[in-house]
Order: sequence, then structure tokens, then C-alpha cells
Amino acid sequence: MILDLFAGPGGWSRALGILGVRDVGLEWDEWACKTRAAAGQLTIRTDVAMYPTEPFIGRTSGLIASPPCQAWSMAGKRLGLVDQPLVHAAVKDLAAGRDTRERLLAACRDERSLLAAEPMRYLYALNTVSEPEWVAMEEVPDVLPLWKQYAAVLRGWGFSVWCGILNAADFGVPQTRRRAILLASRVRTAQPPTPTYSQVEEPESLFGPGRARWVSMAEALGWGATDRPVPTVCAGGGPGGGPEPFPSGSRKTLSDARERGTWVSQPDGVVLQSRREGAGWAARHGTREDRAATAAPTFTAEAHRWSWSLRSNNQTNATVRPLSEPAGTLFFGHRANECTWVAQPVSAPANDTDAPAVPDRIRITAREAGLLQTFPADYPWQGNKSQQFSQIGNAIPPRLAAHLLAPHLNVHLSLDDFTLAA
Repeated sequence: MILDLFAGPGGWSRALGILGVRDVGLEWDEWACKTRAAAGQLTIRTDVAMYPTEPFIGRTSGLIASPPCQAWSMAGKRLGLVDQPLVHAAVKDLAAGRDTRERLLAACRDERSLLAAEPMRYLYALNTVSEPEWVAMEEVPDVLPLWKQYAAVLRGWGFSVWCGILNAADFGVPQTRRRAILLASRVRTAQPPTPTYSQVEEPESLFGPGRARWVSMAEALGWGATDRPVPTVCAGGGPGGGPEPFPSGSRKTLSDARERGTWVSQPDGVVLQSRREGAGWAARHGTREDRAATAAPTFTAEAHRWSWSLRSNNQTNATVRPLSEPAGTLFFGHRANECTWVAQPVSAPANDTDAPAVPDRIRITAREAGLLQTFPADYPWQGNKSQQFSQIGNAIPPRLAAHLLAPHLNVHLSLDDFTLAA
């Protein structure tokens, strides 16, 4: 079998499905397990740190591990960096067959830090019967020193190992997501996959075909460069559990108003007030009745155009990218990490006081975020929006995972194997 530790909602599993094989995932999170079940993936709901290794000995050809990254990620408090010496100690001890996790865990500032050492417990047990044949692991860039420690141990056990930082955008992911990767094999030389995309389009040369330009958000979502994001309005609150960004009924108004970035005011008035904008909005833009009593002018694409960008979070140093580029790294799971579409006027007529009001921000939907992680549009995310976003942000992009796994499985990965937009 292929054993997938910390399997999450199925990033690795989706890639394996594209390559024609399946894995068995170990995962604790209830909603990630339900997403995996809805996607038809095999899952054991368990705490990876508590589950015994014996059931897998003599049966495992490949081991995959993406330990939880919250303790190390720039989106969190990064206490994993403080705990790093303890994690290195745990890996060293586990590689020698000594289980000192309980003592080391008591000293950790973040109890999740030590989960990055768990793959070594499984690798040590499996190595007693010369398993697995190959290993693939992924984490945030700050974990690279730990992967180098793993690499040294695995080389001592007869593996060929490569570890380093890869940018997901170089492999067709519409997101400049950098990740620390470890690849190891007992039967072939371990090396990183060859990038298939580049930041600037490369022409064909004597050495072969050039690489295409990075996949943009517009391409992945199936939008034009100026298309309007349309918020999904449903019960249950925003990604962080708060109120919806738009009141019920606004989705249809926005949908009717979208025409490749051109906004046409509707006869009954376009009302785009957010619940969070407060009473001041009406003072600035008038009420529905005020606007309905006024003749509704029509603005053409030439008269009033908006371009759209994605803001990666609510913090001052957030990455903001236009639709014509890949997204920055998508972080979710905390209110400060909400991704939003932001509108910027490209052109507008002078003294344009009656133009339809355009909201400052629209939260990204789970479907859109999933597409930017290269999950299919109809992927069956389970749970409320907060739980869905948390799953998406923690998952490895399946398209990157497929490039990492294809050589181990002797499968040729075609650029046509992934359909981004639907």
C-alpha cells in the first residue's frame, strides 16, 4: 500500500488518483475525513502520533507525509521554530529506536511542533523489512533543516535522497506557493521534477520546447482578466464564522451586473451594502428608494471598468496579485488570513457621481480557493466555510503532488491530466 500520514482533505490522494493508484490516509480532523470519504478516498480516522506502526510493516511500498504546518507557518505564531531543537532531538532518537516523544513534548511551546517528527517513527519501523521503496514529504519552507536531518538518516539506510524548496507555480499551480520537499528512493536516483512553467514564457530552442508562462488565476478560474468575482450567499456566516459579506439576494444582482468587468446599473437600483459597512454607507450612496427614484444611467466598458486582484490576507503586508498572475500563498484557518477580491478602477468618466457602488472587497469562495489549489471545481468539501477553508489552506496542491509522485510510480504525467477551470 501507499501510506499517507496527515492525509488532510486529499491533496496527495487526488494526485494519486490522477496517476491511477490509491493510498490509505491517516487523518484526525473530522471534516477532512468527511471530505475524503465524499471523494471516495480510503481513510483511517486516527491520531497519527498514537496509531501503531505494526499494521503497515511488510505491506508498504510508499510513504507520504505532510505534517501539520500551523506551528511553523508564517500565517501563525511560528512556535515551531522555537521548538525546532526539540523536534530534531525527537527525530534523532526515533531514528535510533528510542521513543522520547513524551518527555520532549512536555517541553514544546506548541504541541503540534513534534508532529513533524512522526514520519520518522513510521520510517524506522518500516525499515526493519526494507520498506518503503520511496518517500515523499512536504512542509513549509522553514522545515527544510529538518528535512535535511531526515535525508541524512535515509541515506544511511540506503536511500537516494533530494530535498529542497520548490515553487508550485513552476508546475502549473496558479499560486506562488513555496514548499520544502523531500524525495527519497531505494531503486532510483532521487531528484526534483522538471519545472513545466516559468515566470516568463520561454521560446522553443535547440534543447527542446520552451516552458509556458505561469498559470494565472484568471485561467484557473475560467475568467477573463477583468471578470467580476461573485460572492456566494448562503447561511452559516463567513470563513471565520462572521456575517456574510453581502445580504441575501445580492448574488443575483451582482451576477446580472457582471459583463467582463463592465457594470450596468439595474432599473431597480444596485444595492451592494455590506453588513460591515455600517450606516455610513447609506449616507454616502443613498438608500434603495433614493436610487430607484433616480434615472439609472448605463455605463459601458469604456466608461467604467474595474480590474480585480486577490489579497492574500487582512494584514498590512498581504500579497496582492491581479487576476492575470498566479495568487500568492493561500493561508486560511484564521480570521486574519481571509483572502479577498479587491476592485481597482481602471477608468471612469469625470465627475462620475452616479456610478454603481463597487464593494471594496469580496471574500474568495471555497470553490475558487480549491481551484487555485488545483482541486476540481466539484471537489466535495465538507463542513462549514471555516472548516472548508482550513482544509484547503493546509492541503498540498494536487498538481504539484502529481509531479512529485509520478517518477516513483513510473507514470508519465501529461499537462492535460489536470483541468483547472470548469
